[in-house]
Amino acid sequence: MSDCLFCKIIAGEIPSNKVYEDDLCYAFYDIDPQAPTHFLVIPKAHIQSVSAVTEENAPVVGHIFAVIAKLAGELGLESYRVVSNIGAQAGQSVFHLHFHVLSGRDMTWPPG
Repeated sequence: MSDCLFCKIIAGEIPSNKVYEDDLCYAFYDIDPQAPTHFLVIPKAHIQSVSAVTEENAPVVGHIFAVIAKLAGELGLESYRVVSNIGAQAGQSVFHLHFHVLSGRDMTWPPG
């Protein structure tokens, strides 16, 4: 999608502080961190949100979770939260599937 912020980050049109990249996904630090460690992991293929995950594109989501576990281990994160907002009311502001990984502080529950 030509007007998608995350597609532009993947294409290198908008700079980011990259954490990880492979053929299927891209991870980068959030520009407005909500925890001492806060990065996002996104698929390179444009998928609007979790609500657009299908049997065909589900393998990339599984891969993303494996990447999250790998990065958490490499970064020494003993505990962390993974969040995906689906829809504007839930706080989704970029309509490209993404997972926030937050760590380094106590996470309250319920969130919000």
